Amino acid sequence: MALEMRETCERCEVSLTADSPASICSYECTFCADCTEAMAANCPNCGGELVTRPRRKAA
Repeated sequence: MALEMRETCERCEVSLTADSPASICSYECTFCADCTEAMAANCPNCGGELVTRPRRKAA
């Protein structure tokens, strides 16, 4: 099962590319690095931990 690589931060709506630093929770909520830091790495949707989103190699 592959992660859904969302293209925008769910908090500030900044664009995220596949190479952008971003964080996700276990439900794949996605946030930019600035928002992750501002929220102390806690997902506001589920309360879960935000961890660094893995990067995919370019095809």
